[in-house]
Amino acid sequence: MDFWSRLIAGTSLAPAGNKASTHNPEKRLARFKKEYSQLLQIWRGASNLSRDHEAAENIRDSLQQLTAIISDESRRPLPHPCITFASAKQIYVPIGKIATTSYNEWIIREGVAFFATLIDSEEEDFVENDTFSNSLMNLLVRITGANSIRLGSDTEVEVVELSFNITTKIRLNPDILPAWFTAQERNDTSDDGQDPHEKFTGKTHKEDFPLFYLLIDYIHHEGRIGDFARTGLLYIIEAASSSVALEQWIVESDLATLMATGLGALYSQLSRKLVIDHPLEDLPPILALSDYQQPHTTSEIVSSSSPDFQMHMETFLSHLVFWQDVLNHCKSGEVKQTLLEHFQVIFLQQLLYPSLLESSDVDGGSSVAVLTYLRRILEALDHPDMIHLILHYLLALPDTAPAPSGSRASVSAARKRKSMDLATMMSTQVEAASTPALFNLVDLIQASLRSLNEQTISVTLQLVSVILRRHHRYAVTTLLWTSQTLADGPQRTIGAHEMEMQFLLTLAGNVGGDDNFDEVYENHIKDCTSMLESHSCSVTLIAPKSAGGTSKFTGSQATIPGAPRDIRSHTLRPEDPMLKTLVSILGNFFINSVETNLSLTGSIVDLATCGFMRIDGWLLPDPSKYVYDEDDEEEVVDDPLLLGLGDPVEAQEKAQIRQLKRARRTPKWSESQAPTMLKGLKLLVDQISTYRAEIPRFDELLQQRREAFQAASSAHATPIPIRQQAPRSSLDSPSRSVSPPRPSALDALAQRIFPELGTPSRSNSPRGRRSQERSSGLNGGYGFATPTSSRNPIPPPQFPMGIDQSSRGSSRAFSPSPLRDAEQGIKGVPASQAAAFAAIDQSILARKVSQPLPKNEVSAIPFPNLKATSEEGSTKGSAAGADDSTLSEENQEEDKENEQKMVSVNHVLTNVIILQEFLLELAALVQVRAGLFGEVRYV
Repeated sequence: MDFWSRLIAGTSLAPAGNKASTHNPEKRLARFKKEYSQLLQIWRGASNLSRDHEAAENIRDSLQQLTAIISDESRRPLPHPCITFASAKQIYVPIGKIATTSYNEWIIREGVAFFATLIDSEEEDFVENDTFSNSLMNLLVRITGANSIRLGSDTEVEVVELSFNITTKIRLNPDILPAWFTAQERNDTSDDGQDPHEKFTGKTHKEDFPLFYLLIDYIHHEGRIGDFARTGLLYIIEAASSSVALEQWIVESDLATLMATGLGALYSQLSRKLVIDHPLEDLPPILALSDYQQPHTTSEIVSSSSPDFQMHMETFLSHLVFWQDVLNHCKSGEVKQTLLEHFQVIFLQQLLYPSLLESSDVDGGSSVAVLTYLRRILEALDHPDMIHLILHYLLALPDTAPAPSGSRASVSAARKRKSMDLATMMSTQVEAASTPALFNLVDLIQASLRSLNEQTISVTLQLVSVILRRHHRYAVTTLLWTSQTLADGPQRTIGAHEMEMQFLLTLAGNVGGDDNFDEVYENHIKDCTSMLESHSCSVTLIAPKSAGGTSKFTGSQATIPGAPRDIRSHTLRPEDPMLKTLVSILGNFFINSVETNLSLTGSIVDLATCGFMRIDGWLLPDPSKYVYDEDDEEEVVDDPLLLGLGDPVEAQEKAQIRQLKRARRTPKWSESQAPTMLKGLKLLVDQISTYRAEIPRFDELLQQRREAFQAASSAHATPIPIRQQAPRSSLDSPSRSVSPPRPSALDALAQRIFPELGTPSRSNSPRGRRSQERSSGLNGGYGFATPTSSRNPIPPPQFPMGIDQSSRGSSRAFSPSPLRDAEQGIKGVPASQAAAFAAIDQSILARKVSQPLPKNEVSAIPFPNLKATSEEGSTKGSAAGADDSTLSEENQEEDKENEQKMVSVNHVLTNVIILQEFLLELAALVQVRAGLFGEVRYV
């Protein structure tokens, strides 16, 4: 716009109103001098501008006129006499004093605008003028100081934006830095009487670079003002690489201290106790179709869905990301090292680790809080040095000697002095703090996974998933017990691979269902391919090799000493505590909460996602323990060709065919040699058979659940306001088996989808563990993309309608589908009976069941005391009564223990579908790994 204004200036296209007054440079200069003289006269004549409103208004008008003339002239062709006059007479000095002493926000705002206009004119080298910089910084420091008036948000934005514009010019032209930054020489003897805290925080350095500290004061703000301050500070830190004096000054300043303490203050604002909650109006459908209950919150225990908590969390994470941006823009190794040292000492050692150490399940959610915060921190950060500091300290990895730096001696000495000041300051504040050498993150994770609180288990598994998925190299020697695998060791054959794939797919098929599993499995293949290719450890395995035969990516490695070495091929040991814990939680799959199962399956998949993690031995059978049938072992050894008596080419071909046949042999499946993970999955599928035999209409209800998922997913695109319902009443009373329970707020989602039936429903994929609203396996699968075949619906046995009834165990029969039009009836069943059928289904869904026992285990049955029969008369009766009362008390205690493990059939159905999705995902993962990483041999 300035270019076109200057181009058409003085022509017929120029605005007519401004021609007479601004076309002539002499007249423009005369007008400018007049306004400036009038400004000085009013200012000198006014005793107190804060009380003399008329004089303040006149000064404001004069400043507006001066700014408008300068702005207009900068867009016109040369000459620019007003800008030259402003530079020669240094009129910005009195204008800065007027704005500083006025204590009037409008005058201050016009004074800031005048300085901004001079800088934007890019003439007369204002930004390189020491007098200009001193006058401007005196104004900015005074109006933003503690003794100034409180500025409005718009004025503060203009002040910080002006400061940002100055840093932008410093970044583009480092030669102007001396006008804004002057390192004053200080004798060490002058600091003898200085307070150690004053020396540590570097308060005496503020006058050297006031622009720097002005920006620091606003880096914690949100919105435009915070963005301007943070970006401007990044530009200054970038300029430190071209100035030795600035680099040393930043090291000795309190930048690192202020940033670390600011981060700690934001972390301290987060609630000490937290529960993971979902508002009822936005409850994920997968939780609505389970026994999910809203956790209890108090003034101390905060909900994760609270707007205040989310605001504090976002503010903390944004400042953490700013730390990361500072390290990314910092080209000075000494400045970066200073920042990292303060991050470790002030934030990690003084705040984050103590919060982990003091967390507990007893006090109502502190473990959930700190584990969630640590997970969010690891998810938000990408800088390898920050990740290394956090995990190296919390996992108690051994320290290594720092590598010698190539920085200048003066800067290095300054950093060492700063480190000593930091250590001295912290030693006076902390008496005897615990260290991760006694209790580290691994101990906390193992203890939390054994907790009785399911939310603690869930958030711990999510933390494990983040470490395995994003920082696997740190988990190899700490969180996991691994052993190195040899490159020439036993490898899975194609015959064994096909057997294992058939085993996993058979398990998934035995769960039940008659939908389009091919499409479901294809979706899992795509998801697993994307997941494996994007894993941080997979880059070196699938990336094209360089000319030297290697593909190394050093950009993602930590630059500070002590980082883990490059990861190598490894596998889990059978005695690994983490593996045992995962299998133990898997054993209670059907009575676990949905959130726990989603986190559990996510952790197992993330454990098997790394390309360097061999899944043979812990997820799949060990190739070194394959056993074949005796018929397969018999080989023809007296063949003349194999003995070298025939054509060598033909002998080689026969040998290759023999190796191909050997690789295609199917090993014998041995339950004793199967990994515990596969045994656990097989046991869960067997338990589904037990549920199928004990729960009426199990297959029909399971099919309804699948169809309800897709229906809820379709309705999720057009949400309907949810009606608040009364709390759910008791559902385990056998006397209420016919009438449906009163709907609760959790059933509102089902009522808006199926208002005529009121049956529960859920949307999206049950495999949405990373985001419970993420559509995965069920989206486009399980017959949702293709219509299901026509089937004969069977009414409940309580309502015989004379219809041909198949056996209850048939997976092809199902109850009236809520997706069909209830007005048309269901194969001869009147529409009036649909509600009765739904009531029976609801009573079945509300029934309480427990985890089925293994096949060889029998639960203890209370039995009367037979010894009482040998006694006589009333003594016999009294003894029997006493024994019965004792037994009843014991049974009540056992019932209480068992009651804690009872869940509804509705909850079991959701977990069954999650298990089926998990089995399909495991099969897809094994197949994609085999092709992507070459884990299967064919000869």
